[in-house]
Amino acid sequence: MMHEDRLVEIETRIAFQEDLLQELNKTIYEQQKKIARLEAICNSLIDHVKDLSEAAAEGVATNERPPHY
Repeated sequence: MMHEDRLVEIETRIAFQEDLLQELNKTIYEQQKKIARLEAICNSLIDHVKDLSEAAAEGVATNERPPHY
């Protein structure tokens, strides 16, 4: 009976470890998707800042209203 109890204990631990592994994989997958979204946002912001810098270097006021005639 002792060997059977040990076997059940080992199988139970393996089942819990497999469940934990699936949860960790799911978490990593979700985090990777979030990282990809954040990278896209950062790249968009970088492009926007570059555009603003170029406009400022050219002397173009980005928020200035055009004169009315």
